Amino acid sequence: MIFLMRFCFSLLLVIAISFHTFAQAPAGFFNLDKAPKLGKMASFKASELCDVADKTQSYLNQFTEDNFAVHAGKVFDESVTLVKVEQTLEFICQTYREDVRAKRQSRLHDQEFLTTHFDFYRWTPDIATALKIALKSTNARKSSMLNAIPTDKIFLTKYYTKLLIASDVKTAVYNQALYSLPYDETGLTLAEANNDLTITRNKFTRQEVIAGVLEEKKLAKALIWLTEEALHDVLLQGTGVVEVNGQRRYFNVHRNNGIAYDYAIGKRDQARYWYFSEVPSIMGYGETLESKIAIRPQVSFAGNVDQLGLGKLFMVSYKQAGEEISRLGVLSDQGGAFDNNLFQLDLLVDSYFGWEDYHQANKDLPDYASAWLMLMKPPQKQ
Repeated sequence: MIFLMRFCFSLLLVIAISFHTFAQAPAGFFNLDKAPKLGKMASFKASELCDVADKTQSYLNQFTEDNFAVHAGKVFDESVTLVKVEQTLEFICQTYREDVRAKRQSRLHDQEFLTTHFDFYRWTPDIATALKIALKSTNARKSSMLNAIPTDKIFLTKYYTKLLIASDVKTAVYNQALYSLPYDETGLTLAEANNDLTITRNKFTRQEVIAGVLEEKKLAKALIWLTEEALHDVLLQGTGVVEVNGQRRYFNVHRNNGIAYDYAIGKRDQARYWYFSEVPSIMGYGETLESKIAIRPQVSFAGNVDQLGLGKLFMVSYKQAGEEISRLGVLSDQGGAFDNNLFQLDLLVDSYFGWEDYHQANKDLPDYASAWLMLMKPPQKQ
């Protein structure tokens, strides 16, 4: 009976929220907010925000054929254009460089400067979809958090790159490999590989790889060796920051086995499997490994690139230790969890060895936040 009551309440809330979002202005989940209430700006390096903005803008300019990511966004009205997005990213770096030359505190930390020079579009989360996912999720904690998303705040999750200890040879402890692309895909472009349904990459689930099929048949090169728990973590995070024989190395997802991420199940049950490549730093979105954007902690968001469009500048604001805090970040990364997800952003916080380190550093960050898309205002006519 209790379950039935909860189900009925959730269903009614889905209907109510669906009607509410349908009744909004043409901007859908985003509407112009002429008086955004910002708090004290969170600590971040303006140089790193500029770096992510600059690299993301370069991607938008160089890879115009990437229709998945390079567009104005599918959920905005005509006031949001790709030109404005690029101008906004350029203005971030222009402001940073002017402040450096003037030897002054970055104006990107100044709420008055930001509200004067940017338009703010308040994000109303897609709660209807969040509730549908919560109803079918087998993860009680995830269901609880999705059901608790306020009508005026997004779900603000935090992600980190996994600091791992690994071995360059297989041992009893480090017995799961991080594999590069299988040998039969060496030299193939993504298009060529995707047109060949017989390639190794598309044949096996995560569970089959863990059971040893690639090693047994010598189908791919092992880059490093991890514990099984670490493997699940790095497959979920997409990036591994690895200590191997005292040396720090970076590994990033390259191509997967074509199986979709299932938001409703836990990491160990996912059938999706990623093959990796070694990279020079933490990398975000990119259609190919070579084109991926180098991202920075505290100023990079992962989210629904497909619907929002790459390169959006977001402001999030939340209560922390009784004080209103606001922070800026660029949508420069994505993941399978964001498919059809317009209720969540994921903040890259840092690199940690595990949950305890991560939790200790981020325990005061809340789960929900007010959020705005920001676009540079047109220059004032003199």
